[in-house]
Amino acid sequence: MQIEKTAELNLLWGTLILEELARLGVQHVCMAPGSRSTPLTLAAAKQIKLKQHLHFDERGLGFMALGLAKASQAPVAIITTSGTAVANLYPAIIEAWLTQVPLIVLSGDRPPELIDCGANQAIIQPAIFAQYAKQINLPTPEVSIRPEALLTTLDDAISNQTQPVHINCMYREPLYPSTMSANFTKYLSTLGNWQHASHPYVQYGHAKQQSLPSQDGLARFVHGKGVIIAGTLAPEECPEALVLLSQKLGWPLLTDAQSQLRQHPSAIGNIDQLLHHPKAKAILQQAERVLIFGGRLLSKRLMTYLAEQKWKSYWQVLPHQTRLDPSHSAKQVWHCELATFASQPWPRSSEVNWALELIQLNDKLETLFQQQIDNGEFGEALVIRTIAKAQQKTQQLFIGNSLPVRLYDMFAPITPEQGVTYTNRGASGIDGLLATASGVAMHKGLATTLVIGDISALHDLNSLAIARTVASPFVVVILNNDGGNIFNLLPVPDEKLRSEYYRLAHGLEFGYGAAMFGLPYNQVDDIESFKEAYLDALSYDGASVIEVSIAQDQASSQIAKLASWVKQN
Repeated sequence: MQIEKTAELNLLWGTLILEELARLGVQHVCMAPGSRSTPLTLAAAKQIKLKQHLHFDERGLGFMALGLAKASQAPVAIITTSGTAVANLYPAIIEAWLTQVPLIVLSGDRPPELIDCGANQAIIQPAIFAQYAKQINLPTPEVSIRPEALLTTLDDAISNQTQPVHINCMYREPLYPSTMSANFTKYLSTLGNWQHASHPYVQYGHAKQQSLPSQDGLARFVHGKGVIIAGTLAPEECPEALVLLSQKLGWPLLTDAQSQLRQHPSAIGNIDQLLHHPKAKAILQQAERVLIFGGRLLSKRLMTYLAEQKWKSYWQVLPHQTRLDPSHSAKQVWHCELATFASQPWPRSSEVNWALELIQLNDKLETLFQQQIDNGEFGEALVIRTIAKAQQKTQQLFIGNSLPVRLYDMFAPITPEQGVTYTNRGASGIDGLLATASGVAMHKGLATTLVIGDISALHDLNSLAIARTVASPFVVVILNNDGGNIFNLLPVPDEKLRSEYYRLAHGLEFGYGAAMFGLPYNQVDDIESFKEAYLDALSYDGASVIEVSIAQDQASSQIAKLASWVKQN
């Protein structure tokens, strides 16, 4: 092939890749500027089936894609140039792999002759994500390689994939076509009707794992005292089906913060704090059988209960085969969609309503939280409860890692309705939370609230550049307690060590940061000011920042006081 046609063939391959990804269900493409990825960028720019998103920082770009994929329940493509640009995606790829989110990385790369020889911006990109992404290493575009080979490679790699895929694209220069004079009609002729169709070149059936217990197996399992546990569940998994199952069996439903059911009035939402309560703990220790949907539980007390209880039967229901049990308990794992499993012909348990007293104890804790938090001192738990109470079914709540998500798990209120809840709890990092929440907010344009700690916000500050592109209400609530004060809850040997090596007080405020990105900003230090600012922010079409200023030890002291009260009553 003549060298002057190299750029045109590069672009043709990029065009084929982006078109096939769109046919495979991709709705969004996230791009960072770069030269070596030009064939992909030019192809994405002219692809009308994909919504384009741009950001200058590849780390934030990857997390924005993660949020878009979570919200859309579809694969999201990411385009980066070569070198460390690709490496900056690593944290988001790890999170996506652990939580079964399909991201597709398209990385521009140098050709083989420019690797490991001192060429600029050249690193070894194949397998850069190790086990955290399925790798596809494409050759440099050549007319000797048929276009259908490219398409079938993509179809096989992407179809039915629920985790990240890395497609490394090597391109020789020139990268920028001066004209499109090359005629590829003969080259494309073997594609048949694909050019005039809308489906992928190879159409794979939906690969679906399903295993279900027999009617006899169901009858044996429900014979005795049991509990149902709702772990991390996505809204599209229909978690509310577990409420009906709980009522049918007559077993209590214990809910994790990430189950979409934490605030449901028919569930035991305060399980983390109930496991402090001697009477509640004694009741739960009578359970003989457990049925857990999902995994990745937040509460250490709930995980300890699961691990230490002597179960006669332990069933776990997961949509895919994966190992989600740090205690390595002996169990029966069923691979099935939640709604299908819950709708099986379950008989009533022989021990119907055996734990009714848990409901009363759960309600008493809610009364305690109303008295001690809602009518108590201004602090982080009060802000989180206020936000949680305000959520509607048409809204989205993204809860940041570290202290915010734990406070929500411990103290979220019982409410008649709850919006969709998102977290990044695969690797549970504090990186990329703002970018991920921005991606979640972008997809459907629903009103979205992010609750995030100050260290997490500082870690992802330049993602305010992504946030300012959100057109729907997007409220960024920063809980500024001047450092990583979750470490107040840990048994660090002494306060000097805690302060100097863990908490890392910074003395920073976020007003100038918000101003730098042109975002509306409020700073509050009392609940009435917060409520007013929050309601205003929810009515504003775009991103805004509310900084909540709180003392360093407020949350940890309140958690300790409440735990002491629960243990004694």
